[in-house]
Amino acid sequence: MDTWVRGRGTTEIDQVLDTISPWLARADGITISGGEPFDQQNALFELVARLKARTELDVLVFTGYSWTTISEKLAPSPPHIDAIVTGPFLVDEAQTLALRGSDNQELHLITALGQARFKSFDRPAGERDRIFDVMFDENGDVWLAGIPARGDFRRLRTILESDGSTLRISEDARFQPR
Repeated sequence: MDTWVRGRGTTEIDQVLDTISPWLARADGITISGGEPFDQQNALFELVARLKARTELDVLVFTGYSWTTISEKLAPSPPHIDAIVTGPFLVDEAQTLALRGSDNQELHLITALGQARFKSFDRPAGERDRIFDVMFDENGDVWLAGIPARGDFRRLRTILESDGSTLRISEDARFQPR
């Protein structure tokens, strides 16, 4: 949720590249997600082109826009984005498909690399699809990334707090369990 707010300042593409460059050699792919990447279309395309010039990793982009809108935006651009998940996250939709937060979202395979890397995700989600990454920064903060099942962050908070730890999350409070 902390990436959704507009007007929080500007990050230059060089800053992004400098920040992620140390990890590129260990990465198995690059994922770009919200806020909304296509709200900064020129910067998105430049970032992806510069990443592709440095590495052969696949690039997956998540967008809340429809495929119709995105395909028009992609038409004049070289195919540096390998796969795109389109459509808004809808909390009231089911969450049964791999790589998606809600079942209204669609997976589009753009390049041959996208086909090779992401075709296997065009299926119902399995238990292993709900695993997420845990990262620690130099301040000791913990960052979680991935597509966990609904309520997983709330369950993690309960587990950690029951053991005496403190956890702050940026989860949108509007999405409460039903």
